[in-house]
Amino acid sequence: MQHRIIVLGAGYTGAVAAGRLAKRLHRDDVALTLVNAEPDFVERVRMHQLAVGQDLRPRPFGEMLAGTGVELRLAKVTGVDVDRRAVSVVDADGGTGELEYDTLVYALGSGWNDQGVPGVAEHAHEIASRPGALRLRERLAGLDAGQPVLVVGGGLTGLEAATEIAEARPDLAVSLAVRGGLGDRLSDKGRGHLRKVLGGLGVTVHEHVAVTGVEADRVTTADGEAIPAAVTVWATGFAVHPIARATTLATTDTGQIVVDATMRSVSHPDVYAIGDAAMAMGPGDKPLRMSCASGTPGAWQAADAIAARLTGGKIPITSIRYFNQCISLGRREGLIQYVTADDRAVNAALTGRLAALYKELVCKGAAWGVAHPTLGLPSRRRRVLREAARPAPAAEAAA
Repeated sequence: MQHRIIVLGAGYTGAVAAGRLAKRLHRDDVALTLVNAEPDFVERVRMHQLAVGQDLRPRPFGEMLAGTGVELRLAKVTGVDVDRRAVSVVDADGGTGELEYDTLVYALGSGWNDQGVPGVAEHAHEIASRPGALRLRERLAGLDAGQPVLVVGGGLTGLEAATEIAEARPDLAVSLAVRGGLGDRLSDKGRGHLRKVLGGLGVTVHEHVAVTGVEADRVTTADGEAIPAAVTVWATGFAVHPIARATTLATTDTGQIVVDATMRSVSHPDVYAIGDAAMAMGPGDKPLRMSCASGTPGAWQAADAIAARLTGGKIPITSIRYFNQCISLGRREGLIQYVTADDRAVNAALTGRLAALYKELVCKGAAWGVAHPTLGLPSRRRRVLREAARPAPAAEAAA
């Protein structure tokens, strides 16, 4: 009997995990299904580029998964019953269904977080998704010269959005509102370069500002200031998909699934969580942040652990650490901030055109890895013969 593995979500981590599982396991012994609402891969790290009118290369899953043995199910996940080991879905044609699994890989990721600020949902734009980026693209295209655009949020997404918009539309009055100081997590060199680029692009920076409300033509701040904005882009962080929190899985207050070092749920040993959906600990006993830098290695770890447990092999444990933070600042500038293993900035950074090229290569490499999931497939694959249909031993389930 085939062991049923279902991967929920085909972003960077879900697609990578599905491909790696196809590489590690024999298709005669497993039924591997990837569930996703869209028929092609979305390069989420490029949504700021899509928003300003750049066209991205289409990457249909039908081509990317051809010959891998991975079955693509185009459907929206509406619920997970981890006690019955079943996933509820709504297919593209509106039909409903239920998928049963033996092992579940939860990779539903995250979306924008309005943080409960009044007016955000009604008036602000997000670039955490392709539909959001396309809506912003249409809105920006309709703006006249001189109209104000405000990006709220000083993290990587906010910095990339503000610089991309300012470079693509120098006729607009682009500004950036950050809660703390600009680039306060960067090194002195990184902060200096960031200010230089923003200044050169004409971006006005509002530091130490807490936005408390968003209206159609402005935002209001905690100190009563009104900042004009014909368009407000909300980039203050992400919130995980709410489905996991509605289950009996052990989750954090934010809805992330608590996992062990193999990305396995601490409460349900047949469930693995990867990417933004997982609460995993990294170096220095600090939670890994939502990023491709930790999500992709986590997907590798989960896939390798699943394959090892199904084949009776040794479970590999890889320490997930950070090396740098890659920030595009438009198409001609970039910033690569080198960091410690636990993501603290050091006094070293790559800047300028070389940094922009570095970031572009990172983005292309990530997409290439998804598009070639089984490249280097070993000639001798171990068949899934042991433990596939059995529950995990008590000692391992508690690990």
